[in-house]
Amino acid sequence: MAVFESKLETHSEQFVQNRAEMLDKLAVLDELHAEAAQGGGGEAMARLRARNKMPIRERIGHVLDHDSPFLEISPLAAWRSNFIIGSGVVLGIGVIEGVECVIMGHDPSVRAGAGNMFNGKKLMRGLEISRENNMPYVQFVESAGADLRGQGGGGDPEEAIKRESGHFAESGRLFYEITELSKMRIPTISVVFGASTAGGAYQPGMSDYNIFIKGQSQVALGGPALVKMATGEDTDYEALAGAEMHTSVSGLGDYLARDEMDGIRMCREVIAHLNWRKLGPGPSLPVDDPLYDTKDLLGIVGDDLRIPFDMREVITRIVDGSRFEEFKPLYGPTLVTGWASVHGYPVGILGNNGPLMSESSEKAAQFIQLCNQIDVPLVFLHNIPVYIVGTYFELGGITKNGSKMINAVANSTVPHITVIVGASYGAGNYGMSGRAYGTKFTYIWPTAKIAVMGPAQMAGVMTIVGRAAAERRGLEFDEEADAKRRATAEHWAEERSKGLFATSRVSDDGMIDPRDTRDVIAISLSACHNKEVRGTKAFGTWRM
Repeated sequence: MAVFESKLETHSEQFVQNRAEMLDKLAVLDELHAEAAQGGGGEAMARLRARNKMPIRERIGHVLDHDSPFLEISPLAAWRSNFIIGSGVVLGIGVIEGVECVIMGHDPSVRAGAGNMFNGKKLMRGLEISRENNMPYVQFVESAGADLRGQGGGGDPEEAIKRESGHFAESGRLFYEITELSKMRIPTISVVFGASTAGGAYQPGMSDYNIFIKGQSQVALGGPALVKMATGEDTDYEALAGAEMHTSVSGLGDYLARDEMDGIRMCREVIAHLNWRKLGPGPSLPVDDPLYDTKDLLGIVGDDLRIPFDMREVITRIVDGSRFEEFKPLYGPTLVTGWASVHGYPVGILGNNGPLMSESSEKAAQFIQLCNQIDVPLVFLHNIPVYIVGTYFELGGITKNGSKMINAVANSTVPHITVIVGASYGAGNYGMSGRAYGTKFTYIWPTAKIAVMGPAQMAGVMTIVGRAAAERRGLEFDEEADAKRRATAEHWAEERSKGLFATSRVSDDGMIDPRDTRDVIAISLSACHNKEVRGTKAFGTWRM
């Protein structure tokens, strides 16, 4: 396989500017990650330690194999909302006793681990990853159930009720999906670290294995206060919900641990006896570092996404040995397609080098078919402004061939991993296997922007439509008022298109440092290979 020859000028003014802009974004990202790691803050963390409890990230750190990575999913959920960054749940993929597992943990320093609309999305995403990739599901439970103080932290009572209703339905689905994993022979393991009531009680209730901690775990559908209000009974937590009662009387608990570290040890022992086997093939190609420095990825993309760059320069810094066998390089050049490997896993790569044209869309559909024929996962690298529009392009079949590409993406059954490097607008997001298309994992760079269309284009369309409406009614179009509306619309569209906003709403699996792209893709590929990797030849009908 040929080695791609980089033409990146790392001393150019543009590269230096891009690098500075990226480092500024990464500094902000580091601050937000540090804030998320603080959970409910210093005072709340101090209260935990005073009760001989570990913060959630320490618990997860102890259960993982020594020196193994933990790929956290959606760590910045709830940024710029009424909730704490991270939303009180830590979710990710880690290795326990040599087994790749999905690990979810409530953060008791944040509202006693209570559920809200943001961590509800994270919980459901964790279950989806476990189900779709055939991975054991480990949950560190300590939850007060649904947050009774409201999902929005105030505001219109009617809107709060609507939000509560949606969260209630999502919570019910959570129980369904935990027990569905068991039906699918995917093990579910709960370690209960503290008080877990209402919805928090059903999480171990639906699990295959339950580990309780003496004097610490408390599981009940309703706590003493609710029992008193519902029945008039006076009781206390230990009699009603304690670990010793559940492991010796009710039978809800399977193992009784002396303390948190003993519970973590038991969790590792349970994972060790699962006799777990990955169903997909392991890495089959040489694992060589890229020939070009991954640090160069910092300077390829800048703030201004209108400035073009060659996606091959990204590819050559994330694939093994910078080897890339390009497919149809002279046809449909606005889309780069070809074969490579990442940490030994064969992949087919599709990367944007401009808008998707009729020819590049047709090339993509063929390439996706070929990868499905040989059971090779697909990696999509986004910098897609649009599918091209206009009379000339419609005559050339852009709608027909764009639909072929989307058809191929939708029907493909090999794993898809998506990294949004720059722009990802409109139907281009769909054609490049955006989150809505069953992509196994989706990550974004700090430079990413995601929207129905570019902010300036959207504001301009609103103006054109408004002017036409005024003409139909015989009214004078107010240019000054429109200019104000247009500026406001463009500002908010720009803010909401930014990657930080998207990742905070759990529309992807996390914003990553570009230098980590190769390793993040490799961990994701390894997770996907817990399940059989098999392509399809049965694609939907498309117009030839």
